[in-house]
Amino acid sequence: MKKVYYLSTCDTCKRILNELKLPGSFELQDIKSEKISAEQLTQMHKLSGSYESLFSKRAMLYKERELKNKELSEDDYRNLILEHYTFLKRPVIINEDRIFIGNSKKTVAQAKDSING
Repeated sequence: MKKVYYLSTCDTCKRILNELKLPGSFELQDIKSEKISAEQLTQMHKLSGSYESLFSKRAMLYKERELKNKELSEDDYRNLILEHYTFLKRPVIINEDRIFIGNSKKTVAQAKDSING
């Protein structure tokens, strides 16, 4: 599977997509217009090893709900990501059996290396 979960209104996601120069074999999913399914999230979890690694602690809702003051379980992270797209750390790039989560320079460079062989 070759897929990118991203947010079309996010300038950082747009910049990264431009930088990656993805081949046509990649499927793009705008998580705002096409919600993440439980099955898709489970697949991401299998590759990443945890829901927490997929969770964005920079989301406005994270701050508004004061979630940093709560002890969140893996189930909590999963349910929050399914509840609202902003809780997914973006972009999530899946290249076959490898997953790249987030927008750090290191992660983007690793994704680029993986995609371009």
